[in-house]
Amino acid sequence: MRAIWKGAVSFGLVSIGVKLYSATEEKDIRFHQVHREDGGRIRYKRTCSVCGEEVTYDDIAKGYDIGGGEMVILTDEDFADLPLTSSRAIDVLEFVPAEQVDPILYNKAYFLEPEGTATKPYVLLRDALIDSERVAIVKVALRQREQLATLRVREGVLLLNTMLWPDEIRTPDFGFLDEDLKVRPPELAMASSLIDSMTGEFEPDVFTDDYRAALQEVIDAKVEGREVVQPEEAEEAPAAAVDLMAALKASVDRARAARGEQPARGGGSGEPTPISSARSAQKAAEKKAAKAPAKKTTAKKTAEKKTAAKKAEPAKKTAAKKAEPAKKTTARKTAPRKSA
Repeated sequence: MRAIWKGAVSFGLVSIGVKLYSATEEKDIRFHQVHREDGGRIRYKRTCSVCGEEVTYDDIAKGYDIGGGEMVILTDEDFADLPLTSSRAIDVLEFVPAEQVDPILYNKAYFLEPEGTATKPYVLLRDALIDSERVAIVKVALRQREQLATLRVREGVLLLNTMLWPDEIRTPDFGFLDEDLKVRPPELAMASSLIDSMTGEFEPDVFTDDYRAALQEVIDAKVEGREVVQPEEAEEAPAAAVDLMAALKASVDRARAARGEQPARGGGSGEPTPISSARSAQKAAEKKAAKAPAKKTTAKKTAEKKTAAKKAEPAKKTAAKKAEPAKKTTARKTAPRKSA
C-alpha cells in the first residue's frame, strides 16, 4: 500500500505521527469508451463553450454558478487563506460510545500507521480506545476539505472513518409515512418468527459478487477466443403475496426447512385465517390421496379377472378339439353293426 497522507493525531498534549492509507478498494471492472470499428480510445477535449478554444489545465479556474447565467470565478489565491487546507493534524474532539454514531454518516475508511518514534503513543491510544469501548470523534482536512471522522480500532490498527456532515443527510419524505397503517399482532409475531428463523452470525466472506465474476468470465472468454457461455439465469423472485400473514408463514417454513427444522405450528383460533384455510385445503387433498389407492386396487383386481378369463378361453377350445375325434371314432365303430 502507498501512503496518501502524512500528519499527526493530536490527543490532548500528545502528538502521534501517522501515515494514512486507503483501507478499501473498489473491485468494479472498468471499461474505456472505444470506437466500435477499430477499438480506438475515445478522447475528450476541454473546450471553452464561449470561444471554442481548447483549454489547458493551467488556464482552468473554479466557477460558482450564482444563477441567471452569472458565474463567480475563484482562483488558487482565493482558497489559500481558508482554514485547514494545509493542516496536517487529526484533532481529537471527544470520545463517545460507538453505538451512538449512526452508520449512515460513515463515508470512507483509512488505516493509520505510526511513523518514526510514534509507535508507543500510537499503541497507548489504541489500547485506551479498546479498554474504554469508545470511538474518538475527530476533525481532519483531506483533499482541501474539512471532514468529521471517527477513530476506532480494527485488527490492532487505528481506523479513520470519515463522515458526512449532518446537513448532508437527506430527510425521507414518502407518502406512506403519513398513512395510518395498522399491523395486526399475529402478523408482527409471524414476522418476528421469520427473523428468528433467519438469524445467524454475519460472515462477509460467504457473500460474493456473482455479477462481477460472470462478467470476468465473459472477458476471459473474449481474450482466449473461445465460445462465450451464457451464465445461468437466476430464479425469478416470487410474485408479491396478497396476504401478508400467508407470505410470512411460508417464508418461516421455507427458512426452517432449509435448516432441517420442522415447520412452525400456529396457535388455535375460532376465526378462520388464511393459514387455517390453507391447512384445511391440505387435509382435504390428503383425504383424496388416501382414497385413490383403494380405487386403483379395485381396478387392478378387475384387470386380473379379465386376464384370467382370457387365459381360460384357449384351454376350453383345446379341450373341445380333443373331444371331437373321440365322437367320430365311436360313430365308425357303430356303423358296421347296422349293416350286419
